Amino acid sequence: MQTAKQLSVSLVNKPGRLAAMLGALGKGKVNFRALSVMDSGDRGTVRFVPDDFTAAAEVLNGMNVRYDAADVLLVEVPNQSGAFRKVCEKLAADHLNIDYAYCALGGGNGTKGSVAVIKVNDLARAQKVLSEGTASTKKKLPGRRPVHAR
Repeated sequence: MQTAKQLSVSLVNKPGRLAAMLGALGKGKVNFRALSVMDSGDRGTVRFVPDDFTAAAEVLNGMNVRYDAADVLLVEVPNQSGAFRKVCEKLAADHLNIDYAYCALGGGNGTKGSVAVIKVNDLARAQKVLSEGTASTKKKLPGRRPVHAR
């Protein structure tokens, strides 16, 4: 598990806009560790983790494309049923919220597993929880309902 910088770009949802941005990043020799594209009406949100954050930011600045940067967790997840659920449960047990998540496949056919990109509300605590393999030992608040019952 490691942390990385993610870039988020809002593009007009028209043919060729995504291809133009990806083409410019390719010319700038920027590779992607993970990529997600979501539609939200007349705009789309592109989130990606570049292999070189500085180079990607320079390309986007050169195109006059506005972007947001965020620190995210990159968690290796085996290609097994329920593997990502276990990561989510560990974070939930420690009352850590997942703002959003997406995955990038490791191998060509996904047999080597994948990398989950996770944006959480407390990055340092999430790293600690996931590296320990169990939820932290802090005392639970009395009267809290289990996460699955909310």
